[in-house]
Amino acid sequence: METTKLREWLENGGAEGLSWLQLEDFPDTGRGVKTLRPLKSGDIVLTIPGSFLWTVDAAFDDPILGPIISSVKPPLSVEDTLAVFLLFIKSRIERYEGRQAHVKLLPTSYTTSVCFTDEELEICSGSSLYHITKQLKQQIRDDYLQLLNNLFSKHPDLFPLEKFTQNDYMWALCAIWSRGMDFQLPGKQFRCIAPFADMLNHSPDVQLCHTYNPQSDSLQILAGKDYTIGEQVFINYGSVPNNRLLRLYGFVLPNNPYDTYDLVLTTHPLAPLYAQKVTLLESAGLQVNATFPLTLSDPLPLDVLRYLRIQRLSSSEISTVEAKRGARNIVSARNEAEILKALIEACESLLDGFSVPLEKLEANIASSVYQKSDNKWAAAHVSIGEQKIIKMTLQKTRELLALVICAQCGKANENNKRCGRCRRVEFYSEILLELFKRNYN
Repeated sequence: METTKLREWLENGGAEGLSWLQLEDFPDTGRGVKTLRPLKSGDIVLTIPGSFLWTVDAAFDDPILGPIISSVKPPLSVEDTLAVFLLFIKSRIERYEGRQAHVKLLPTSYTTSVCFTDEELEICSGSSLYHITKQLKQQIRDDYLQLLNNLFSKHPDLFPLEKFTQNDYMWALCAIWSRGMDFQLPGKQFRCIAPFADMLNHSPDVQLCHTYNPQSDSLQILAGKDYTIGEQVFINYGSVPNNRLLRLYGFVLPNNPYDTYDLVLTTHPLAPLYAQKVTLLESAGLQVNATFPLTLSDPLPLDVLRYLRIQRLSSSEISTVEAKRGARNIVSARNEAEILKALIEACESLLDGFSVPLEKLEANIASSVYQKSDNKWAAAHVSIGEQKIIKMTLQKTRELLALVICAQCGKANENNKRCGRCRRVEFYSEILLELFKRNYN
């Protein structure tokens, strides 16, 4: 019934493509959209006029809601504006039949990580997702209290508190995160939810195929590949790692090639030679408080090593760097050994911080201890992806350290082919120069 109302509302307003698209439940993805006719890659699948989009402008243009939210101080964020807009329409009993038909088709619950129980979230304890989700849950509580004090409690006739609870607010946020589309327009970031188009599921195997045209004020979905009759039509959210897929969209992709682990590096203002090191970091194009994505294809980015080398420079090494800026021999074997050892310790500590080791997670998935597609299963895949990357980082760091230190005595001796302590021939100077000749470009 609601699907029929939504179709009629959209088609009467000029939406195109609904006649050959149909909502259906698929075994692997749940509800999605299938095509009733063949499609070629690049064909226009669906066009939604801008007047039907859920946007900040649409919220402010509403004759009832707009004047109220425009007077809120401090101004509402984009997410809060859209969340209030969704809940306002959901709470009304008249005037908004088209939008209400869309709201009634939205899931009643979500599987994004903020909706996990503590037990479910604990499966990925130690992952970046775990810490971000904990912070998000607290932020949701704080933001809701601000909305309650600055908006809801001041206008109880428009925002009945039994329909604007914290759980309702979190539901609306999850709808925005999982169904919203972002576009970079000249001078601004544009976020919207497009009715019916938001029912399309993600696949990394199709081309990016959703676009917004500000001239025609319309959102279009293009076919990201060829489709036959009855196939599910997908869109592509981009190269998204599992920790972000689960946080925003509520699902994961096993063996996701885009998995990442965000390594955070910072230098304390009280650290020795802080001012000089900040100058060197900035000259190398690096921030003092920096986040480096470690990936399966690049588990140890050069910028991580560049940052750590500067962070661990001694006063004499800084003088050498400043005197020989751009010289190929600014890499110190002492410095290199120190940063690689520190990085090994950091990786080992990170791996120890995961509540469930990689091998046990994989065994639990293989033996169906975690049921496929449930929350624990999804959390396990996030943890597996991040642990694999950190293990690869650890392995690569150990390999580099073996090139720097003497295999006999374990010491790093500067600029010698032969270790001064054990007289064993080593070649780390030439290796370092070749590997790191692009330092501080």
